[in-house]
Amino acid sequence: MKNLIIVGGTMGVGKTATCRELQKILPRNVFLDGDWCWDMRPFVVTDETKAMVNSNITHLLSGFLACSEFENVIFCWVLHEQHILDDLINALNLNGCTIHCFSLVSTEQALVARLNRDIAAGKRGSDITERSVARMSLYDELDTVKIDVSTISPADAARRITEAVRRGSVAACLAAPGSSAPPEPPSG
Repeated sequence: MKNLIIVGGTMGVGKTATCRELQKILPRNVFLDGDWCWDMRPFVVTDETKAMVNSNITHLLSGFLACSEFENVIFCWVLHEQHILDDLINALNLNGCTIHCFSLVSTEQALVARLNRDIAAGKRGSDITERSVARMSLYDELDTVKIDVSTISPADAARRITEAVRRGSVAACLAAPGSSAPPEPPSG
C-alpha cells in the first residue's frame, strides 16, 4: 500500500524542513514542495497562474503515485483552505493509496521567532510575518491531524508523522473512491 503524506501549514512553520526529515526516515520516498511549482519572478497570483500551479502539482504527484519505485509520496504546501486540499485529492488517481493529512501548527510567538530568523538570514521578505500569522487560525478548520511544532524540531515533527502513519491512526483527508481511509484518531 502506497502512502500519500500531505503536510500543510502557514509560511515559515517548518513544512519543508519536516519533509526533508521525513525523507531520512521513510523508505522508498519522493518529496514535492508545492512552492517549487510556484517559484516565479515576478511572483504573480492570477487565475491563470493558480490553474497552472495546480496542474503542475497534480501532474507531478500523479507521476509519483503511479511509479512503482515509491512507497511514500511526501507533499507539502501552505494548504490553508479545505477546498484546496479537497480539489487536489480529487484530481489524483488514488487507487492503492492511503492518504495521510497533517497540518503543522505553532504558537504565534514561536512562529514569529522562526520568521524573524529567516528574515535576518535573508531567506524571506519582511512582509511574511503579517501574512503568515494571519493564516494561523485557518488550520483549526481543516480535516487534518495537527502537530504543534512550537517547541519541537523538524526531526521530532517527522518522527511524530512517521509514527502516526505506521500506526494508521491518522485522519484521512478524504475517503476517495479506491483509496484506503484509515480510522479516525481517538478523541480526547
